[in-house]
Amino acid sequence: MPKPILTNGPADEYLIRYGVPFVPRLIERACGTLIWDEQGRELLDFTSGQMCATVGHNHPRIVQAIAEACEGALHLFSGMLSPPVVELSRRLASMLPPSLSKAMFLSTGGEANEAALKLAKLYTGKFEVVGFTGAWHGMTSGAQSVNYFAGRKGYGPMMPGSLAIPAPNAYRCPVRHCRDACDGTCLDVGFDAVDAQSTGSLAALIAEPVESAGGVIVPPEGYWQQVKQHCRARGMLLIFDEAQTAFRLGRNFAFQHFGVEPDILTLSKTLGGGIPLSAVVTSTEIEAECNAHGFLHATSHVSDPLPARVGLAVLDVIEEEELMARAIEMGERLAAGLRHLQERHEIIGDVRGLGLLWGVELVTDRERREPDAVIGRAITERCMELGLSMNIVAIGTMAAIWRIAPPLTVSAEEINRGIAILDQAIVDVLAASTSRAAE
Repeated sequence: MPKPILTNGPADEYLIRYGVPFVPRLIERACGTLIWDEQGRELLDFTSGQMCATVGHNHPRIVQAIAEACEGALHLFSGMLSPPVVELSRRLASMLPPSLSKAMFLSTGGEANEAALKLAKLYTGKFEVVGFTGAWHGMTSGAQSVNYFAGRKGYGPMMPGSLAIPAPNAYRCPVRHCRDACDGTCLDVGFDAVDAQSTGSLAALIAEPVESAGGVIVPPEGYWQQVKQHCRARGMLLIFDEAQTAFRLGRNFAFQHFGVEPDILTLSKTLGGGIPLSAVVTSTEIEAECNAHGFLHATSHVSDPLPARVGLAVLDVIEEEELMARAIEMGERLAAGLRHLQERHEIIGDVRGLGLLWGVELVTDRERREPDAVIGRAITERCMELGLSMNIVAIGTMAAIWRIAPPLTVSAEEINRGIAILDQAIVDVLAASTSRAAE
């Protein structure tokens, strides 16, 4: 295999840094749940890349789909449709309820959310959008305006009408009302605040069914039904962003766990198998109304055949390899391992999640629940040294909450190996911390 061509300087000498620290090793290849650097050192990947390698890195069916696209068409004029695009729209419609039957295919989750917000605004004739504290929906202007996790500082005004309500975090109640069992009070408080701030132009609420960036927040039973009632009472659309939750939580779509259908659904990471692909899906009624009002979202790579062909391959692999059942089975094994670590180590305050998306919250004291980002970041770095990439974000205070999301193809042996490395990393970091404190 040819070696990468590098200068004698640092690897990032000519790169703009974009907010995520670069791992101090160059990655040369990847396969399944494993990646290797240029020295041949192996890393177990419990982040699925950026949560995009849903069926593992370089799955043979994904590689085959790319090769087949190279024999056909990679890219077309945005007004031209190809068989893979038409078939992918049909396949998604067959997997979703009848109210979600019209799709558009784009490149990234941020772009899909941008298009979804535009559809909602055009359909309702209103402009205000409600998001959740801790949310992450992308880096384009509209999507970034309802990011409350990070990325808001220093860029000037966000989109007018961007409002926030508290996420239903039972471990760390945002309104200091309950502990370990959310009763929905935060939702009522949030909508009271929205009503007080609104100019009377509420268009939509956008959320992940299980909030990932905010710390893997699983809402209580009946929560999304209450949200939808609030939306209906105000003439708002409900948008579910399933960039990180589709195909990962043991159901094709996370909203199926909660019995509530969105008006607009967005997909990205988990649909593309490592290739840039996203989708916006909505109803025939909303699509027709928006088309009549001149909806415009033509981009250079809308409806491209290459990613659509890969998306079809991802859906084939998920079905043929029964990966939804595997997500539940391996998720239970992962959860059991993480809870065993919680029993062993006082710094682990909470373990929560579904399927193969889990959050682990680190605290200095289990009673006071003060987050410990310093130790969290140190353990993340030690895991990397020991051969495990396991935390999707280790920036700022979010370093205190690990987000762990292996590929759906992860094996039982790999789960066990990852837990063992994580255990060793915790022991090493805590021992070093104790040693420094004693000096």
